[in-house]
Amino acid sequence: MQKKANRKLYSLWTGELTATVLFAALWLLFIQQQKWADPYLISFPPIYAFVVLEFILLQGSLYWFLKWKQAKQKKFVGLPSAQLRIFRAFKKINMVLILIGLLVAVYQFIFFSVGHYWFIFLYAFAIIEHINYYHIRLSYQTPEELKEFFHQKKFRPSILAKELAMLRR
Repeated sequence: MQKKANRKLYSLWTGELTATVLFAALWLLFIQQQKWADPYLISFPPIYAFVVLEFILLQGSLYWFLKWKQAKQKKFVGLPSAQLRIFRAFKKINMVLILIGLLVAVYQFIFFSVGHYWFIFLYAFAIIEHINYYHIRLSYQTPEELKEFFHQKKFRPSILAKELAMLRR
């Protein structure tokens, strides 16, 4: 059981970190290789949305890394309150960045005739990741998790959301 949990947590933190690094590498590579894409990728709005997304993905990687470290030490409890306060601060920062993103969206639609879809995709992806980490669990990776989801017929709070709720008590 512990080995399975360790593998799952290891997979989660390395997967999030790998995605973060790969997204950045692919972004830079695409900019270098596809000059026609410059208006879509190097204007302020898509860069802003991309940075917000990367920031949120790094938070997910950090959370799962901390949970993995706990599991390796056979501690299957919530994160210490000091670490949870950091995630509570991240949650607030994310909300500010997402709200600023609304202003960036207005700016994008008024001043740029191209790149709306790329910005919207990245911005929506960032919002979905924030919701997935800090509010409700949106990702179900295994057939067992999917069966459980359909059996419950509703979304559950994310693990981090549950831990942050315990911090408030």
